[in-house]
Amino acid sequence: MKKPKWLAKILVPFAPLLMAISAGTPAPNFTAKNQDGKDIHLADYKGKFVLIYFYPKDDTPGCTKEACDFRDRFTEIKKLNAVVLGVSRQNGESHKKFIAKHKLPFDLLVDADGSVAKSFGVGTMPVVGFHHRQSILVGPDGKVVSFYESVDPEKHVAEVIADIKKAGEKK
Repeated sequence: MKKPKWLAKILVPFAPLLMAISAGTPAPNFTAKNQDGKDIHLADYKGKFVLIYFYPKDDTPGCTKEACDFRDRFTEIKKLNAVVLGVSRQNGESHKKFIAKHKLPFDLLVDADGSVAKSFGVGTMPVVGFHHRQSILVGPDGKVVSFYESVDPEKHVAEVIADIKKAGEKK
């Protein structure tokens, strides 16, 4: 049976949401370069919580707010056996400048072709191609704890910390 063309036109913009991974599923094991060109593998963090937060662009207001909130609560996050990885399409040089300017204590990963975002079902903004502001919390067992489909940069860090604590209590 041939699918009508109009159906594809309706569904294509929603494809990332339809493909987004959900809690309890294994997280895709990706490899991406950090700001220094070093390969970062999700598998390297087995046994830890990993927050992979996708953001549109280095040094924009919302992205800076979110990154600085992670920076300001980084000690607390580390004590919870957690790692923070920021991901956007900018190159390593852009990430280095963003890290230096705001003294960020965590890696920012380069996802120039969008493959890491795609593996998690994170969408991109039409025309400009920046990642949507979405995050995935992966548990120590490599399974997704939470997929944050709609992130408010003002509240996200507190939400993530609460979810890590809650997931840690279930062990």
